[in-house]
Amino acid sequence: MARERRLAVAAVVILLLAGVAAVAVPGALAEPEEEVVRPGPVRIGEVPVAPGQISGQTAELRLLARVDHYDNPTRNVSVRFRAFDAESGLLVDEQRVSVGTIRGDRSVQVNGSLRVEREGGYVLETTIFREGEVVDQQSRRVSGMGALVPPYARSPVRFADGTALPPLAVSVADAGENRSTLQVTASLTNGGDEASGDLRVEFVLRQADSNLRAATTTESVGTIRPGRTGEADAELTVPNGYNYYVDAVLYRDGVVIDTARSVANLDPTETISADETQRDVEFQVEDFEADDETDDRQPAGESTPAPTTSTGGPGLGVTVAAVALLAVAGLAGIVRRRRGDR
Repeated sequence: MARERRLAVAAVVILLLAGVAAVAVPGALAEPEEEVVRPGPVRIGEVPVAPGQISGQTAELRLLARVDHYDNPTRNVSVRFRAFDAESGLLVDEQRVSVGTIRGDRSVQVNGSLRVEREGGYVLETTIFREGEVVDQQSRRVSGMGALVPPYARSPVRFADGTALPPLAVSVADAGENRSTLQVTASLTNGGDEASGDLRVEFVLRQADSNLRAATTTESVGTIRPGRTGEADAELTVPNGYNYYVDAVLYRDGVVIDTARSVANLDPTETISADETQRDVEFQVEDFEADDETDDRQPAGESTPAPTTSTGGPGLGVTVAAVALLAVAGLAGIVRRRRGDR
């Protein structure tokens, strides 16, 4: 009986000591931390790129990286996204995202965002780090950034694009002796699901060799239903004897939506296409002056006397004549002396 009592007292003492140790040393009875001998492999799977917020000058590129992990836990994982200019190789933007610890066989999505100029092309680099050390890297190239249109410039209406229905049709409405009136018709197609509105087209005629603006006008565009094609017409008067580029600019609320170009060949000695000129021609600025402007040109019917010119300076003609007379007199004296000697 005494033995049993001693064992019970000993058990109570052990329990009391364990309780005191647990209070005095937190974690003394906890299970030891999992010891990682070798971190599991971590790799970059795929990195799709999607457009984000688009402004007039820059574009946001969203990178959706998939990080694949296997086996043992991997601590202190991070992903770095960088954008380089494709031509110069200069760093444009950079972002680093901390992932932390990855456990188990699974994939983790890591999202990044880079902002670049809305032009040219870029090389997008994705790098994964483990404990500050590079373990995997992937690059891809993107181009055609100018095709990313900001929301304020988006419109389903565009100039028609076809052979049977060209974006711009040019014809002569009235052919005068010195000036001709051209009729320009723009064809516009609504490729959206709603009727268009608040559109206008600016027509500009430029002399091909000088790029001088010869005539311009703006016309409003009526409502164009979805899937339909509408027209905008204008008449512009320009001097004869020159070739012209015919430009049309489509606006919506002051924002350029689309552009188109054609040509008007009024010079019988040459022709031009919409993107090249065969040769230069003589250009007279006065042909493009406004009719109501005055200048100092000679009125019609009056002639200007031809100016007299001289090959020498002032008084040089008299001097030359005197020298010539002296030379003749000297020569005559020499001849007389020779005759007297005979």
